[in-house]
Amino acid sequence: MRIWIKDPLAILAASAERGIVVEGAEIVECIARGRAPATRPDATFDASRHVVLPGLVNAHHHFYQTLTRAHSAGFGKELVPWLVAMERVWDRMTPEALRIAVRMALVELMLSGCTTAADHHNLFPPGLEDAIDIEVEEAMKLGLRMTVSRGSMGISEKDGGLQPDSIVQDSETILEDSERVLRLYHDRNAGAMVRVALAPCSPLAVPKRVMEGSAELAERFDARLHCHLCQSPDEDVYAMQAFGKRSVDILEDAGWLTSRTWVAHGIYFDPAEIERLGRAGVGVSHCAASDMLFAQGICPTVDLEAAGVAIGLGVDGSASNDSSNMMEAVRHSMMLGRLRYGPSAVTPYDALRWGTQGSARCLGRDDIGAIGVGMQADLALFTLDEPRFSGAQDPIAALALCGAHRADRVMVAGRWRVIDGEPEGVDLKALIAKHKAAARAFA
Repeated sequence: MRIWIKDPLAILAASAERGIVVEGAEIVECIARGRAPATRPDATFDASRHVVLPGLVNAHHHFYQTLTRAHSAGFGKELVPWLVAMERVWDRMTPEALRIAVRMALVELMLSGCTTAADHHNLFPPGLEDAIDIEVEEAMKLGLRMTVSRGSMGISEKDGGLQPDSIVQDSETILEDSERVLRLYHDRNAGAMVRVALAPCSPLAVPKRVMEGSAELAERFDARLHCHLCQSPDEDVYAMQAFGKRSVDILEDAGWLTSRTWVAHGIYFDPAEIERLGRAGVGVSHCAASDMLFAQGICPTVDLEAAGVAIGLGVDGSASNDSSNMMEAVRHSMMLGRLRYGPSAVTPYDALRWGTQGSARCLGRDDIGAIGVGMQADLALFTLDEPRFSGAQDPIAALALCGAHRADRVMVAGRWRVIDGEPEGVDLKALIAKHKAAARAFA
């Protein structure tokens, strides 16, 4: 099928004023003003009410947390006490609960215009050893692209760490399962629906053996590496006390200061570290909502990007953001960037670029994140029919400035996955009821 997405209200693409033609899973033609498709399309979608974006790409999340939004155990706590409290809640996670949590996260993301998501799953209590398999199964059912990050925590309370013993794993178990899921699910081909990344929680939360072993596996399987880094000023204080060096140095010692790596948060780098990260080609997922929730600081996005760092956007955990909405992440990142750098430094177009091309770069993908011939047909279409958009002069900028939050249509790999604001093949009312019931076990 050749589908002409015709005459959009606006489109975030060059020379595509009359829309684009999709064939199979790819964009095969961009139609400039005054032109028509070179070949007669099989079908036409009238996009005259729609602003067309590349599908948004979520570069950092914790899907299981959808079951613990607005949880009283975390109210009013700083980051580390919040983690200590919430990890004693999350250790109740079961395969059935995880499955419904993942399904809700994927649907919620899709409804916000997200077509690719990276989930950082690092929770493995007894009985949840197949967590990555569950995530892959749910993503394939819904048709959303994923980078499934096989996370890990390996230093528990008995070793002087923060995590309860029940949710951590030993180094060999972590590395053996990392290799297993890479062999099963990691697809390096263009247009891949599932890729695997290896993602220790942080360089301070696992033994060095896991960091080094993950780097070796990533090299062997041509996979990405991911972790939290420099989210809090306390992190480098602890790193200096425990290891005599800063977090970026620990990352480099483990073989992670490479273009395979993207990190989450990245707030507390000094200027020399920013330059090192840029030279190495490391990416940073800016997680604006959770950084605001914990009052941790503002990611130095403009400085990092100027140094050559790829800036992507992540919604972060649904218990530290309490939402899984990528359009909200776009707006938050724009506002925080302006707060730090001034009103002219970060435009709506910058924030949209971070949430599309930038996040795609973080995930090591050059086939998504933009609209152009040969790119995957991953698209998010928004209408401007609500009162909040009335009077908007720039339809694309309005999505960020006026606060768009729900897409009308979403296409992934050439297939409509959201139609008229509803997820295809999903009984949303039943999903919400089932999810609420599962959440009661975590009260």
